[in-house]
Amino acid sequence: MDLSMIKQLAKTDRPTIIGIDGLSGAGKTTITKNITKELTSEGHKIVVIHIDDLIEERAKRYNTGRPEWREYYWLQWDVKGIKETLFEAVHQKLNVLHLKFYNKENDQCYLKCINIEKCTIILIEGIFLQRKEWRSLFDYLIYLDCPKNVRSERVLQRDAYIGDMNERLKKYERRYWMGEDYYFKEVNPIQKADIVIKSEIS
Repeated sequence: MDLSMIKQLAKTDRPTIIGIDGLSGAGKTTITKNITKELTSEGHKIVVIHIDDLIEERAKRYNTGRPEWREYYWLQWDVKGIKETLFEAVHQKLNVLHLKFYNKENDQCYLKCINIEKCTIILIEGIFLQRKEWRSLFDYLIYLDCPKNVRSERVLQRDAYIGDMNERLKKYERRYWMGEDYYFKEVNPIQKADIVIKSEIS
């Protein structure tokens, strides 16, 4: 992968914020690991943040009376809070980020402090990164484009915690995929990304 553009964007007064966007099962985590490895080998100090680590407690995003896909898109994350404590904090050149992380084991959030004083690049990996509240605060945004049939097979195979295959399919149909369809139609992430990478079909 050609990372020359990212290297050219490196800031001197604050970390460069790079987003790795894509729908579920597109391979975002894998490409993030590869980019991190390459940039680290060239001397960059990298901090990786997975947006799914910053989700809300279940009571705030389930059984709210709203359609499930809306809960997923609008309530899964504290969009305003993340904007302030992550994106705006970096732009304000703060040395420490105070982020709310989710612990799946006890369904509770806890405060985690991340020192970015010596960080040169922050890689933020996750879905819905180009939503209007966050998009302008990225320095560069990569969109990972992967065929839906490939992504669907990946997530249905991996998400055993949801239940059997039929339960997984039903949840994805009423919650996740409808939320993704909304994002794709409303935000048009492929058009707005700085670069689109075609994921391998496998």
